[in-house]
Amino acid sequence: MSRHFLVALAVLSAVTLLARRADAHTPLCACYDNGDGTILCEGGFSDGATAAGVRLAVLDRSGNVLIEGAMNEQSEFVFAKPSGAFTVLFDGGAGHQVRLSGTDIH
Repeated sequence: MSRHFLVALAVLSAVTLLARRADAHTPLCACYDNGDGTILCEGGFSDGATAAGVRLAVLDRSGNVLIEGAMNEQSEFVFAKPSGAFTVLFDGGAGHQVRLSGTDIH
């Protein structure tokens, strides 16, 4: 094999590996009813990255924002449980969003 082919193969392998790592950055979010009128949400990413500073919004059934804030340094967000139907949006940016229905939070 020629030296140029081996260099091209090494570059292609490195680019492929980096592309796979970028795809592995899956957002994770789980929310729990604390039983005291509040909801706790915990977030992060599949590669171990923190969710500190990631936007979290609580939406009504029409998509209007009821509550909005950001994950704290522990990648947590606590909010007062809305009285009606709601959805939690963990917004880590394009392609990195998680939506949780209030009916699925226990």
